[in-house]
Amino acid sequence: MYRTIGVLGGGQLGRMMALAGYPLGVQCLFYDPSSEACAGHVAPLLAYPYEDTHALSQLAARCEVITYEFENVPVESARWLAERVPVRPTPEALHAFQDRLMEKQTLQAHGVPVPTFAPIDPQNPRTALEVVGLPAVIKTRRFGYDGKGQAVVKTESEFVEAVARFGAHLLIAEAFVPFEREVSIIAVRGLDGTFAFYPLVENHHREGILYRSIAPAPNITPALQQQAERHARALMEALDYVGVMTIEWFECNGQLLANEVAPRVHNSGHWTIEGAHTSQFENHLRAILGLPLGSTAPKGYMVMQNILGDLPDPAKVLSHPRAKLHLYGKAPKPKRKLGHITWCFDTPEERERFLSEALH
Repeated sequence: MYRTIGVLGGGQLGRMMALAGYPLGVQCLFYDPSSEACAGHVAPLLAYPYEDTHALSQLAARCEVITYEFENVPVESARWLAERVPVRPTPEALHAFQDRLMEKQTLQAHGVPVPTFAPIDPQNPRTALEVVGLPAVIKTRRFGYDGKGQAVVKTESEFVEAVARFGAHLLIAEAFVPFEREVSIIAVRGLDGTFAFYPLVENHHREGILYRSIAPAPNITPALQQQAERHARALMEALDYVGVMTIEWFECNGQLLANEVAPRVHNSGHWTIEGAHTSQFENHLRAILGLPLGSTAPKGYMVMQNILGDLPDPAKVLSHPRAKLHLYGKAPKPKRKLGHITWCFDTPEERERFLSEALH
């Protein structure tokens, strides 16, 4: 008899969560407004609006715990469910990271270093520049992802134009960080308060969309890994957070500045399916069900690359003996994440040779 968890959202992250659940005797029940949600290919799907309390009551009645696979779920729906069934992470944690201003304030309040930031006052937007200076990054406070809802500005006139272009959206300004690279840490906290951390991952983007992750990240010092773990631990303990959390960082001169937080499993952790003893998806399920956490140790030296916009020829991908292909069952569309490929190598030298010769 399967244990059932409810998942708000039905995208590819949920799909991979469901696949990780079956060997554990765990079935996911997805809830998504779209009947075409790709997680519905591998597990049952309830297709109703997030605000439909009658449908939400069906979800609550069938599940022992609720989680999410993306953070833009209406927090009111999560709170409604939490009155009836455990929701992990908590709706309060979800709420804290839905708004980029609240996210930065939450991080700052718990001692996590962040770039200088300021809310943009619609009546007097230039006052934000007095705080952050130029160049700056303008972001919508809600619903931005994969590079959407943000712009880099170098002059005051570019700032004014960007603010006007975003229109009625609530906005935040952040100081532009001349970072050396972007890295992320995936942390998991169990129901009993135990922690597990995956190694820092180096991330590369194209047009604001994650394109490639290298795990473990090359040339990471123990001090940098410890810094990321210390901040993640403090944040998760303060929020009584249960499950997987991902923090994306700017690395600058041996120090980390938090860029964004995802209160869920994350694209930069896809490598863990083949490349870690326990995937991020399995560990998230273990955590929210109160099961012991699994080892996060890597099995080798990984490269994960997203498939964006167009489907590849599977035979060509799989002609490389180390390649593992994951397709999400989604129709091609410009810049859409259709799947990913992972390659696992025995040594960092083999990985570097592959990156220089086989990929571009």
